[in-house]
Amino acid sequence: MTRARLSRAIAIFLVGMLLVVALAAACGSDATTKAGQAEKEPGNLIIYSGREEKLIGPIIDQFKQATGIDVGVKYGKNPSLVATIEEEGNNSPADIFFGSDPGSLGALQHRLVLLPDTILNRVPSAFRSREGKWVGISGRSRVIVYNTEKLTEADLPDSIFDFTDPKWKGRIGWAPTNGSFQTFVTALRKAEGEDAARQWLEDIQANDPKVYPKNTPIVQAVADGEIDVGFVNHYYLFRFLAEEGESFKARNYYLKGGDPGAIVLVAGAGILDTSNNRENAEKFLEFLLSTVAQQYFASQTFEYPLVEGVKINPLLVPLSEIEVPDLDLSQLEDLEATIELLRDTGVLP
Repeated sequence: MTRARLSRAIAIFLVGMLLVVALAAACGSDATTKAGQAEKEPGNLIIYSGREEKLIGPIIDQFKQATGIDVGVKYGKNPSLVATIEEEGNNSPADIFFGSDPGSLGALQHRLVLLPDTILNRVPSAFRSREGKWVGISGRSRVIVYNTEKLTEADLPDSIFDFTDPKWKGRIGWAPTNGSFQTFVTALRKAEGEDAARQWLEDIQANDPKVYPKNTPIVQAVADGEIDVGFVNHYYLFRFLAEEGESFKARNYYLKGGDPGAIVLVAGAGILDTSNNRENAEKFLEFLLSTVAQQYFASQTFEYPLVEGVKINPLLVPLSEIEVPDLDLSQLEDLEATIELLRDTGVLP
């Protein structure tokens, strides 16, 4: 095991132990009953997660260990999980939907219940549902990842629209099936209008971008020199840097001037209206917004914590320094229209 991997493993273990202690303290009063009464069974919780197991599996395991709640998780891509919940209707076993972007959360908003203020008020209003139906758990900024041997920041444009210039032909990588990319396109539609979004997609298509299934291979392809730039979320780069060190030949670039390409998306969660375990579901959301859980996301997944007072990873550009577009994340729920646009332009089959 390399020194970097050993250090990372130790850090994960220590954070995990802190999570157990903190959650046990937070839930202690709920885990016991009044004197003379039998202990209450901890019960169950079913989570449908659009977030990958390797990212949130450790957090869920710590929650299970601290509370004794029997947690079942169905992992999948956000659009397929949204479709599954819709198809299951009133028979859905899901208690929690944990989406990796506000688009999927918005698409399910009509199936989510109003969350308590004690949960909602843990994060700024910009990072939660305007209707109070879902709450952001961690932030992820859209960035341009670029090859450091071929480009410097001075070579990169300020706007996502500048990548339609023919000089970028054959040099771009993107992942049209990725949920965060699709939410970015929704943001582009809301910020610039349908016609501008369609034109951008058509113009990028004309520049012959290389298509990848997700963000990780885009970052690797940039470092390998297969492409010069890629449209991704910020945190994928830092996983490579943690494993391979500063010699890794890729870095992130943040677009300027409130460009839609610099939008900060959130991974978030809500409780389904058919939930049979609402008390446990609320406990889980409270746990995800605890200081130690937020520190886990900051330290181990390189995302932005959304709870005040939690330190970000020192490698990250502070949220306050990102020139984000003026967009309400609650308005990004129109995923179906975005998919239709991607198909109409030939970006998706």
